[in-house]
Amino acid sequence: MIRIGPSGNSESFYASGRKHTYQEGEYLSTLGLNAFEYSFGRGVSMSDETAAKIKAEFQKYDIAISVHAPYYTNFANPDPEMITKSIGYIIQSIFACNKLGGERVVFHPAACGKALRADAVAATKSNLKLLAERCREIDLDFKLCAETMGKLNQIGTVEEVVDFCLIDDMFYPCFDFGHINSYMRGGLKTKDDYRRILDYTIDRLGFDKASQMHVHFSKIMYGDKGEIKHLTFDDQKYGPDYAPLAELFDEYKMSPYIVCESNGTMSDDALAMKNMHKNA
Repeated sequence: MIRIGPSGNSESFYASGRKHTYQEGEYLSTLGLNAFEYSFGRGVSMSDETAAKIKAEFQKYDIAISVHAPYYTNFANPDPEMITKSIGYIIQSIFACNKLGGERVVFHPAACGKALRADAVAATKSNLKLLAERCREIDLDFKLCAETMGKLNQIGTVEEVVDFCLIDDMFYPCFDFGHINSYMRGGLKTKDDYRRILDYTIDRLGFDKASQMHVHFSKIMYGDKGEIKHLTFDDQKYGPDYAPLAELFDEYKMSPYIVCESNGTMSDDALAMKNMHKNA
């Protein structure tokens, strides 16, 4: 089953007169969407009462929910204290996601900083092993989704993320195709460009894990250093286009969890994405 929905509350959600995230369950159901991502990008903070209300409403309408961990996780940081903090942010996100009724936690792997890329990648991999050790103590169902990143000084290419996902069964890829396209400065253009990514992932991780990948999708403006800002599907310059990827997901019979991150129009564009599938 393919799940598709927005990241956060779109402009059309507020224009409909709705104000609170728990109302997203009913709203997305009316659109025919079935997924939502809640961002704890600036810190994990939500009362148990609010979480319970969101969980109840989303379950009522069969809307799956995922969360994005704080944006400032960095598993290449040379300071052990900062690694401990990053681990803490992920663990907080796992428990918050569980309270909301979800199991997928998306996180940013790392940034190079002043280190050479190879050294930063090695440090990230080592510290993600520490994260896995800590998370094995948690008696909950969860998936940790390492995200591909859009700036050249960030850790998180397709190959790096796939490699991280071999560390432990709990790690799944979060392919942000807007980020991938930005990192490649417009390299995602054809169906075969997408096919190479899917084939590589299936070959390395196996079909079952690859099929359940997390996906972020939006059109993104990019420059010489990669990602600049998120756009809407109205953009005709930067891309990437979703239709070729939709065809491949259908062709391969994959079951990804797809989150639209357009700038303000994420529900509308998520619906456009759903309509590109044969059976979504």
